[in-house]
Amino acid sequence: MSLVARTAEFLKEVRLEATKVSWPSKKEIQASTFVVIVMTLIMAAIIFVLDQILNLGLRQLFRAG
Repeated sequence: MSLVARTAEFLKEVRLEATKVSWPSKKEIQASTFVVIVMTLIMAAIIFVLDQILNLGLRQLFRAG
């Protein structure tokens, strides 16, 4: 089987499988996006606070030493 024939067969199969996919609705995408943004902000805040605490601790440690 030639490269062109194999590529054509592959693309046919991809198109067939893509029709079987259950695509999310616009509302589901918006809700998921909101959750991702909120969780990213929460994690950024947690990391920021931990970084500040560790930074303060290390400053105190090196000041005392």
